Amino acid sequence: MIFSTLYSVIGKYERDEMMPFIEVARNIAKYVDTTLGYLSGETDDMDLFKDPAMLKRLHELNSLSEPDRNSILHALDSLLRDPKARKAYAL
Repeated sequence: MIFSTLYSVIGKYERDEMMPFIEVARNIAKYVDTTLGYLSGETDDMDLFKDPAMLKRLHELNSLSEPDRNSILHALDSLLRDPKARKAYAL
């Protein structure tokens, strides 16, 4: 009985007939070994926010002042440009 109710509720989530509470969504993400970002459609990468070291860096970046954060993001964009260009020209 509990499984049929669970499947019914999940079906309603999938059809956008009902939205889960955040704790329910967290538990679903944990159960299916993914992230809330992936479940909510914010990213197509199931593992994007699972790396603890990257999450720590993002939290540190987010805690900086806006000018400092923008400077770091500008530098990061510059560093990412070269590998993107190499990849584009390798085709």
